[in-house]
Amino acid sequence: MKKIVLSLVLLSLATAGMAQKFKPSYPLKSFIDSASYAIGKDIYNNWQQQDLGLNIEAVAASLMDCAKGNNNWDDEIMRPLLMRFQQSFEQRQHASVQENIDRGKAFLDENAKDPAVRTTESGLQYKMVKPGNGKKPKAEDMVKVHYTGKLIDGRTFDSSVDRGEPITFPLSQVIPGWSEGVQLMDEGSTYMLYIPYHLAYGEMGAGIIPPGATIIFEVQLLEINPKDQQ
Repeated sequence: MKKIVLSLVLLSLATAGMAQKFKPSYPLKSFIDSASYAIGKDIYNNWQQQDLGLNIEAVAASLMDCAKGNNNWDDEIMRPLLMRFQQSFEQRQHASVQENIDRGKAFLDENAKDPAVRTTESGLQYKMVKPGNGKKPKAEDMVKVHYTGKLIDGRTFDSSVDRGEPITFPLSQVIPGWSEGVQLMDEGSTYMLYIPYHLAYGEMGAGIIPPGATIIFEVQLLEINPKDQQ
């Protein structure tokens, strides 16, 4: 119990320090204030990732009106508005997905002109950056890798290199582009993998990876742990 209380105190002090640094518009005088402010930021981040296109000031006004008992809108009023918004959102999302797919295809078409790039039957593209020892993994093997994942606009969305900690996983439990691509690699080699959306996260996306996005990985295959040695 003492550890929990101490943790809450430290978190409260930390958030108070951050509040002074970033100067939020609402005075954060307690742990609950800071936690509530953090929850608001978390909700906003989720909205941004989904690209909902909301009027944040109207949302905030509705929340305040609800808290004060001044929002008397019922389901009869809200239902047609929410249905219309859902339809509009789905239309925008579909258009955005197709745009990402088309952009990825254009990128891969241009990338294929590089004589060092190879394209497999599935549409995966790869390029060897550094050769290895000739030993290749099988689909059922465990592998230890370092990697950096980027969108085609150059933004990094994940990197074990930046974290300073390689990752170990079975090739049978990753996206198809990874499973296929790493099996092409030699132990000790470094490859670039250019993964089209249908071999990555499809039309759903994942986290900051947009729906329909083509993604790029620089992968270092550090070690192979065959299934029969696990």
